[in-house]
Amino acid sequence: MKKTLTLVLAILLIALTMVACGSSEPPAQEPSVPPEEPVAEPSAPEPESVQITIWHENDAVIADTIQQQLAGIPGVNVTLERKEQMSDALKMVGNDPNSAPDMYLFAHDKIGVFAEMGILAPVIDLLPPDAFANILPMAIDATTYKGNQYSAPLYFETLLFMYNKDLMATPPATTDELLDLMENGTTANSYVFAEQHSTAYYAAAWIQGFGGYIINENAEPGLGSNEVIDAMTYHKSFIPYMPLDGEYNTVTTLFSEGMAASTIGGPWMVPGLRDVGMNLGISTMPVLPNGNPLTPFSGIQAVQVLNHAATAKQEAVEKVLAALLDPEVGIALAKAANCAPVNILAYDDPEVSSNEMIIVMRDTAANVIPMPNVPEMDVMWTVTDNMLASINKNNQDVASTCEGAQTEAIDLIEAMQ
Repeated sequence: MKKTLTLVLAILLIALTMVACGSSEPPAQEPSVPPEEPVAEPSAPEPESVQITIWHENDAVIADTIQQQLAGIPGVNVTLERKEQMSDALKMVGNDPNSAPDMYLFAHDKIGVFAEMGILAPVIDLLPPDAFANILPMAIDATTYKGNQYSAPLYFETLLFMYNKDLMATPPATTDELLDLMENGTTANSYVFAEQHSTAYYAAAWIQGFGGYIINENAEPGLGSNEVIDAMTYHKSFIPYMPLDGEYNTVTTLFSEGMAASTIGGPWMVPGLRDVGMNLGISTMPVLPNGNPLTPFSGIQAVQVLNHAATAKQEAVEKVLAALLDPEVGIALAKAANCAPVNILAYDDPEVSSNEMIIVMRDTAANVIPMPNVPEMDVMWTVTDNMLASINKNNQDVASTCEGAQTEAIDLIEAMQ
């Protein structure tokens, strides 16, 4: 009986197991997953170029040439932007990064004004120690204020003795020789020599040749000195043989139209003179009776950096400054616009070294004085112009007029303090 019961139970168990297996769903199959391919890391985005804006007031040819020379600086995009009345504009915007440029190109004589405003960064902190090794010492002196180098100088301008070769075969070696030619050759319809005799920028050549100065590096006016009185007395002997008004338009017209055989002028006159077909000669300055040549002012065109850019865009500013000091910039400016480079290596280029006007300016550079960059010079232009007009146009006594101008200058400078 037990065996029968055991057999029945076994049969039932087998049947139940078969029923249970037959009613179940087949086990779910795991979907086959292809092996994962490695996912490439996203490439780092190209860094955006740092924008550097340089204000200027220069001729378009000069600005375009500099723009081209600064193209391609890695990570930097430079834009030269023309700004009319730039000096006034800089005084208004100051160091505001939202309104001011990062850098500006201008003559060096306003450095003191902007340095005293506190908006300029010394460039010596942004350049290697040997950055100025090939720059004319005159240009370094001009762009230094109170011991700080504030600029990357590019080129310079100065006055030159110009003559019409069809009217004057050989330029006079001395001012006495020039005066003798004027006394014997001036007529009612033609002049041997015409200059802007009552403008401070031009008269400075005579003052400085006599060892005087309009104002010195210590902001002390010098109009009442014996040297200035001697210079103005000697210079006055030339006035009867020149047009009385001595203004730019008069002098330029007389010279360009062949009614004056010679003049003293800047390189900015040359394109117009060549356009009218003048057989132009350019010479170094004649020598004064004391043995010194006429010693004109020079103006250094240089790039200054505003403080906000030196701080916020230091690396980009450093790259731009280094590019500006490359001799290729001076070479390009000389070829495009007859600019006289301040980098002496630029004169190794054959085209630069064969440019008559540039070479005369380079030779004259040994006997020029950079325009004073002290803020007090701002008042001296007008004071000196008035002094010159009184002496040359109104025939006032030289000594008393110079002494009166000195007193006026001292008063105006004291009022600035």
